[in-house]
Amino acid sequence: MQIAQAQEVTNLLQTNACTACHQATTRTVGPAWKEIADRYRDGSKTAVQLSESIKNGGGGGWGQVPMPPQAQLSEADRVSIAEWILTSN
Repeated sequence: MQIAQAQEVTNLLQTNACTACHQATTRTVGPAWKEIADRYRDGSKTAVQLSESIKNGGGGGWGQVPMPPQAQLSEADRVSIAEWILTSN
């Protein structure tokens, strides 16, 4: 991922309050992005599949606190975030 794209994703993460629950390497309310990347590094979840998890939210896979749906994000933004998580961490 190019630097400009990474900056765009960083802006999306901050603007949409993702950083309130997720950090790069430290588990806070939700898993660290590195944890997510490590879990799916084997290809068991694609960026498109992860973007659907972002859109729909969920619970139980990472602990007791559910992730609220992030349906306000466009599909392109969700896929960009998912690709960044899977390839940059």
